[in-house]
Amino acid sequence: MSEAPALAVSTVIFTLRPDSTGCMKLALALVKRIRKPFQGQWALPGGPLGVNEDLSDAASRNLFETTGLQPRYLEQLYAFGSLDRSPGSNIKDRVVSIVYWALVGSDEAAEAIESENVSWFWADELDKLAFDHNLIVDYALWRLRNKLEYSRLAHGFLGERFTLAQLREVYEAVLGRELDPGNFRRMVEANGAVVATGERLEGTRHRPPQLYRYDSSIDLTDQGPLRNSTNKQEKKK
Repeated sequence: MSEAPALAVSTVIFTLRPDSTGCMKLALALVKRIRKPFQGQWALPGGPLGVNEDLSDAASRNLFETTGLQPRYLEQLYAFGSLDRSPGSNIKDRVVSIVYWALVGSDEAAEAIESENVSWFWADELDKLAFDHNLIVDYALWRLRNKLEYSRLAHGFLGERFTLAQLREVYEAVLGRELDPGNFRRMVEANGAVVATGERLEGTRHRPPQLYRYDSSIDLTDQGPLRNSTNKQEKKK
């Protein structure tokens, strides 16, 4: 009887960080491998799936053990298991990775563990990563940018209250392009997911801007029939 491949869980952790000019850019956390294969190369954080562990629990555990982060948003992305994921390895050592993607706020990311083996990198400026992790990041970026248009995923990068300018800054950082303020306001108003709080941001030089929040009755993203299953798992934690 042929041996089954091992299962692992990896996570693409996105956040927004200011660059040298102060502009917010999309970044992700990587870890440096300390063993073969690909020893010394950067890779996505992850590890083996425990026998008695749910997939989402394993993703959360690996993420916390590596970076100290507890994301606002965690979703299963895809399964990666091509035969050439680890060139030169024995077929009996084949590993299938269940990949999750996570979103964390800038303030939380600033508290993440950083060392010579754990660091943040600009999502669009990556060198060659271990295994097929460049492909995984490319797919995660594609999913994030597409889902941002019709979900409230931007909330994963924001606090509970925010201005429209702060919300637009998230969209511009994720999409990698500037957006017209007027058109953006009209898009947000038409979407209906963002509601005014009746409060204004204090401490500004000019007229304080309006503060908004996301409608809490709308999930970050529509999980369809999986929603009830996910909610049950969350209540167990």
